[in-house]
Amino acid sequence: MPIQSINPLNNQTIEEFEEHSDQEIEKILTEAENTYVCWKEFTFAERSQRMYAAARQLQQHKERYAQLMTDEMGKVKREAIAEVEKCALACEYYAEHAEQFLADEPLNAPEGEAYISYDPIGTVLAIMPWNFPFWQVVRFIAPNLMTGNVGILKHASNVSQCALALEEVFREAGFPGGAFQTLLIPSRKVNNLLEDSRVKAATLTGSEGAGSSVAKKAGEQIKKTLLELGGSDPFIVLEDADVAHAAEVGVKARMINCGQSCIAAKRFIIHQAVYDDFTNLFLQKIRELKQGNPNEEDTDYGPMARTDLADELVEQVQKSVAKGAKVLLGGTRPDKKGAFMDATVLADIPSGTPAYDEELFGPVACLFKVDSEDEAVRIANDSRYGLGGSVWTQDIERGKALAQRIESGAVYINKMTASHPAVPFGGVKLSGYGRELSHLGIREFVNQKTIWVS
Repeated sequence: MPIQSINPLNNQTIEEFEEHSDQEIEKILTEAENTYVCWKEFTFAERSQRMYAAARQLQQHKERYAQLMTDEMGKVKREAIAEVEKCALACEYYAEHAEQFLADEPLNAPEGEAYISYDPIGTVLAIMPWNFPFWQVVRFIAPNLMTGNVGILKHASNVSQCALALEEVFREAGFPGGAFQTLLIPSRKVNNLLEDSRVKAATLTGSEGAGSSVAKKAGEQIKKTLLELGGSDPFIVLEDADVAHAAEVGVKARMINCGQSCIAAKRFIIHQAVYDDFTNLFLQKIRELKQGNPNEEDTDYGPMARTDLADELVEQVQKSVAKGAKVLLGGTRPDKKGAFMDATVLADIPSGTPAYDEELFGPVACLFKVDSEDEAVRIANDSRYGLGGSVWTQDIERGKALAQRIESGAVYINKMTASHPAVPFGGVKLSGYGRELSHLGIREFVNQKTIWVS
């Protein structure tokens, strides 16, 4: 069965791709292995030169790459352009800092000279999702190429054009052909890759189920994995917060990428003293957003990535309402072609409902009223996820203390949770393990080798 690229705006097939055969997979693995032998010997200067060229390639062709994202998964065009620009920033960041991050690190040994060297390990497999089809990949491949590793990408099947375009970016930048390759394969073939001795490690961004499956198979082979899974991030608004600013940023934090982001704010936990003011402003600003064609300049959010995902989200909302949640806005899919879902706001959400317990991956916000800081922390931590979160208060020291109590990989104070090349990214609990980006990310897939000289 061919792999299909379908435009979620109109459900029309854009293109079909034949799966790579077993022979083609073998060729790709062999080329990766052969390239690694040579690539790891390149100097940092030689790697950086090519990585800067990749940044230029992204910038020069950002309109075309952005259009692929808009067509394949419905991302608003201006957000897609911003994503390509962010990818270029990541390439420049690692081109500039990789040598420093991977420099030998002296150790305070009792005698002689001891240090840590950071050595590449070989071919790393990346299993990536559709929601940020360029950024998710670049934040993996840029640091790994700079270490001397090579990469193989198994992208989500609905963004195959993006996957092939990413391969083009690094090829045109002058990287060896086997340094970064795309595999057009279904998920069922991932286990075979993990069992192959030439694949040394794997990174996955995706669902809990996919992460568990990959971790299990990789564990059987004693191979390292990095997992970035779901999130249901808390957005805590305390009674001393700048409510107007928090509401404005909160709408963006929930609705960016049509709400299809692991680190989107999903659970808005608001002190009762400002709950009504926040809710009114939040609803007002969401009502002002325009749903429509993602190619049009005045569109704020377009369709979701696939019709089945929109249907699943409506079902989660309906089950929550049936158990007592209150709909303040939206709650349904509009009567139009495409994978559209109306912006939705829920309140009075009881535990035991999908809106309380599960990740709502789309334009649905959940509001919770609390009467104290302790209750805000309790609800924030009453989740199987722990990816990100944010705290809103005008007392910065109070915000820092509260951030320490939240069980997540990151907490931002008076700021929307977002990823940046210079800042570590990753979660705890069922949001996964390991870190991407910054100096921590580039050291995930290297041999941290101790060398001690007498």
